[in-house]
Amino acid sequence: MKKRYFLQAGAAMLGTAWLSQYLTSRSQVIAVAQKKFEITKTDAEWRKILTPEQFQVLRQHGTEFAGSSPLDKQYAKGTYVCAACNLPLFTSKTKFDSGTGWPSFYAPIDGGVGTSVDNSLFMTRVEVHCHRCGGHLGHVFDDGPAPTGKRYCMNGVAMKFV
Repeated sequence: MKKRYFLQAGAAMLGTAWLSQYLTSRSQVIAVAQKKFEITKTDAEWRKILTPEQFQVLRQHGTEFAGSSPLDKQYAKGTYVCAACNLPLFTSKTKFDSGTGWPSFYAPIDGGVGTSVDNSLFMTRVEVHCHRCGGHLGHVFDDGPAPTGKRYCMNGVAMKFV
């Protein structure tokens, strides 16, 4: 009987230690939201200039449904800018069809985006945010095309095409 309790307690401690990295590491993403950016506003101020969908993605780290953004199939020449502050983020030259249902790029414009570690949803990912206002844009993965091998998988609602 004592052996069973010992094994249960050991499994509980291991499980707690493993889960804690995911439950506490979300604070790194929250820290991005609390970091001082060139453009800072209160939630009320952001709500006045953003649609509810844009606010949910840009300010609350949400994700739009795959295939819901018309920007996924936009292939005209132009620039993708932050929907919150109009900072240029990506050019159409670096856009490609990843087949994921989200606009994807292999490289950002220099100085357009920042990144942070996101350990939410029981996985480690690299979050991409607007360098000027801190708005959540999406995530970057190492399965993109040459020349960078990166796939910047962005929420279309977080951007505008100009």
